[in-house]
Amino acid sequence: RRHSSVAIGGSPRAGLALVRASRVRAAVSGRNYVTPDEIKALGPSVLSHRLILRPEARMAGETGVGVLQQAMSAVPVPR
Repeated sequence: RRHSSVAIGGSPRAGLALVRASRVRAAVSGRNYVTPDEIKALGPSVLSHRLILRPEARMAGETGVGVLQQAMSAVPVPR
């Protein structure tokens, strides 16, 4: 939500959608828990269309997917 290219970030409902999608992916993998890798893998697909980028970022060719990938790569995985 605090990326310099984002005017309006994802809503709480967007976060819930990411959690639900991650749970489904974990279940398909045979697990009853979600890993950080699932969040990072699904984040751009689930959240990118929910971001509103600043006009200057859009004019520079940035996309929601790219912004999310940058943001998620900057967050360390908990141990």
